[in-house]
Amino acid sequence: MATLIHTLADHSDDVNYCAFSSSCLATCSLDKTVRVYSLKNFAELPYSPLKGHTYAVHCCCFSPSGHALASCSTDGTTVVWDTRDGRMLAALEQPSGSPVRVCRFSPESTYLVSGAADGSVVLWNMQSLKLYRSGNVEDGSLVACAFSPNGNFFVTGSSCGDLTIWDDKMRCLYNEKAHDLGVTCCDISSQSVSDGEHGFRYFQLASCGQDNQIKLWLILCADFLGVELKYKCTLNGHSAPVLACAFSYDGQMLVSGSVDKCVIIYETSTGNTLHTLSQHTRYVTTCAFAPCSPLLATGSMDKTVNIWQFDCKQPCAGNIVENESKVAVEDWSEDDVSAWLCAQDLTDFVGLFKTNNIDGKELLNLTKESLTNELKIESLGLRSKILQKIEELRMKMTRVTVPDEFLCPITRELMKDPVIAADGYSYEKEAMENWISNKRRSSPMTNLPLHSLLLTPNRTLKMAISRWLETQQK
Repeated sequence: MATLIHTLADHSDDVNYCAFSSSCLATCSLDKTVRVYSLKNFAELPYSPLKGHTYAVHCCCFSPSGHALASCSTDGTTVVWDTRDGRMLAALEQPSGSPVRVCRFSPESTYLVSGAADGSVVLWNMQSLKLYRSGNVEDGSLVACAFSPNGNFFVTGSSCGDLTIWDDKMRCLYNEKAHDLGVTCCDISSQSVSDGEHGFRYFQLASCGQDNQIKLWLILCADFLGVELKYKCTLNGHSAPVLACAFSYDGQMLVSGSVDKCVIIYETSTGNTLHTLSQHTRYVTTCAFAPCSPLLATGSMDKTVNIWQFDCKQPCAGNIVENESKVAVEDWSEDDVSAWLCAQDLTDFVGLFKTNNIDGKELLNLTKESLTNELKIESLGLRSKILQKIEELRMKMTRVTVPDEFLCPITRELMKDPVIAADGYSYEKEAMENWISNKRRSSPMTNLPLHSLLLTPNRTLKMAISRWLETQQK
């Protein structure tokens, strides 16, 4: 079930794009601004809106760390912002001066791609903030882009209907006519899949277009085979051009938004429709799943962004604390490791770890050498961050585990002032008050409506926590 939990209505014109980091949501609009919100309470950050573009902003995206945000515009620039204070770090001018329609960071933040209306595509070096390589699609405007999880290639989509695969040296590896009336969006799942026939691992690609269709593809990149793009299936359901599509981080769901004003969520393994959402009053232009929580954002020409919460199978940042307390790290599954990566703000490595079948035992055995030579993580800073987080995990394994019933279900921290809500569950008083003050009238645990907002002190639980703390100090 998908539930509408919040609507953002701060833009004064069409919403063109929205993007999540692990802690924030960014939106951009024809009104020339980019707005940034906290996922804790959907409050706009103090430095928002970001004003630097002189014309409509078409796309925005976070760097893998979440510390940088890129936005691109009709003014021919791609601007890089510091998400910590809203400072403009650079304004990268498309060499042709053509309106820039799409921008994307590579998984390791080494590069930033910008694609323009004249078909030009530029690969920017993010360390120097200088142009690295550039190229052109054969025909049409460049309107869509997605990187592979390992960063070895990226795919662009054009208004003439082509999907083009490029390597990180800007060499064209493959071209396919995908949508007769033009591509509008594309996305690559962070999870690889097996073809079941030859044992190859493929990347899943989704594309959508003006032909009302969403198509799923499989991309194989192998040294001895080159690059192969295989059509998998078409997902139906929309009655008008499809303007946006995006995978959930685990690859199990795909969301799409359309001129028919509907949002459809599909199960990718079967192609079945899980949800159809129809609250927007004009074209749905953008949709995105949050990487570490069961949230979905959809934006529209009706000037609003809707935030949805849904039941899903994917692990999220909140679940990993529970996993740590109940399952030994060496017994973690690949999904547990994926959830841990999200919780450590390392979401963009989920696909790489999944591809290499990294479970709990493998995670604890990772070294600087294996990260460099086997997982091919070139960035020294990212390798160091991963190793530091693994070391923290090893240290946690030696600590005493807090009983799960002493942890607040919202904050996953030891409760100091527990209260009982109408759903029968106990929460930290301040956390539950904040939950209610943000106009949430549903249970954090069951998502069902709360028949009362009364919070009753749980003195028995508070005494039990106090006695437990005393035993830990002896």
